Amino acid sequence: MAQQRPLNLNEDASRILAAVLGSSDDAIIVTDADGTVLSWNSGATRLFGYDAADMIGRTVALLVPDSHRGEHFATTSRLRTGEGVSNHETVRRTRSGNLVDVLFTMVPISDADGIVTGSVRVARDIRSLKLGELARQSSEMRWRSVVDSAVDGIIVIDERGRLEAFNAAAERLFGYSEPEVLGTNVSMLMPSPYREEHDGYLGRYAQTGMKKIIGIGREVTGRRKDGTTFPLHLSVGEMIIGGERRFTGIVHDLSSRVAIEEQLREQTSLARLGEMAAVLAHEIKNPLAAIRGAIEVIGKRLGPSTQDAGIVREVIARIDSLNDLMKDLLLFARPPQVKPASVEIRSLITSTADLLAGDPALKSIHVAVDGAPTRVVADAGLLRIVFLNLMVNSAHAMKGDGAITVSVDQRGDACHIAIADNGPGIPAEVRDKIFTPFFTTKSRGTGLGLPTAKRLIEAHRGTIHVHCPPTGGTTVTVELPTTH
Repeated sequence: MAQQRPLNLNEDASRILAAVLGSSDDAIIVTDADGTVLSWNSGATRLFGYDAADMIGRTVALLVPDSHRGEHFATTSRLRTGEGVSNHETVRRTRSGNLVDVLFTMVPISDADGIVTGSVRVARDIRSLKLGELARQSSEMRWRSVVDSAVDGIIVIDERGRLEAFNAAAERLFGYSEPEVLGTNVSMLMPSPYREEHDGYLGRYAQTGMKKIIGIGREVTGRRKDGTTFPLHLSVGEMIIGGERRFTGIVHDLSSRVAIEEQLREQTSLARLGEMAAVLAHEIKNPLAAIRGAIEVIGKRLGPSTQDAGIVREVIARIDSLNDLMKDLLLFARPPQVKPASVEIRSLITSTADLLAGDPALKSIHVAVDGAPTRVVADAGLLRIVFLNLMVNSAHAMKGDGAITVSVDQRGDACHIAIADNGPGIPAEVRDKIFTPFFTTKSRGTGLGLPTAKRLIEAHRGTIHVHCPPTGGTTVTVELPTTH
């Protein structure tokens, strides 16, 4: 067994220093004030490829590539003034000519009088760190590319509900940009009462671990930036990152599907209504005409001034109202047969407006048609039914006295027609039902006028909307494609 003696720091300082330098993985270089190498450890050999015999007595500038000469002289000047350099990231050249990323720390050495006589330079190879950072960035870029190219919205929240990721599809769905929502609570994307209840769901899951929606997709309601709501399908997944729980939500807009389902239900109802209308036309309309003819015959036998003659006229008026209902029902129930042709919309609306003058009850209605002549490919007869219906509704809303303004203009591939009146407007609770068959606020109305107008416009691949400004009045907007 080898004999041991106590370590004497004063006597063994050089050996201790040599042991430290030799065992270090970092490159440790001692230079004089001019940068001439005085000491070169094994770590420096591994990093730069030069042996100690190759470098001692030579300038450390040998390691500096031409592109970094200015930076080298600047740090050397700082050392000469007694200022150290800490964790300076730079590039150095190895013996083979390759460039290596290093992290330098340089400490000046001063004598008893404070004069800088040399320096200790420690260089650490950071290539692996650089490669790791590049790999992380590349992985993040790939992940971000996949997430941002997804058709569905992808949202990531922490266990307190704060948003951490919000992809491009989610931005389009909700109307927020990612910077606007990061760090905020995900409940901002929900309407009441769900937004007030959401944090409670997260809290209960954290306490009980019972999953109610995680791993199970379900239909929910989303809230856009403008306050509007829309149906969406939500799938929630859970993951652990760095020991912390995260939740990923994938949201798919169901608006088109809901609209299609509504349209299918409407078409199914219309098909049944069409079958019923055909039966009514056969079983009621023809006998109704016979009854009217018989009543007219009876009426002619009575004196025009008798009380019974007045009753006969009232009966005939009621039969005519019932006959009008049958006509409206048949028009609404039959699938529209569009016969397309080139139609100049402004002229069509102007000639339709002239028809109002034939009704004594509407003689005080003034219709102004503005806009340039615009042509569409459509069925003039069906469009005339639509525009007459809309203008008559406006006239009735103003009780037969007021102004109707019709504007026509082309916007891209669509013709935009706005029919506005200065009546009292339509209450919000009624506005949601005006296109529902048989819903009416008129004492003698059938409730089929606007639903029929909607069907005819949609048969032309167009749209119809009703808007009531806060200042009063009603504006009905119709858009029709200018090409077939």
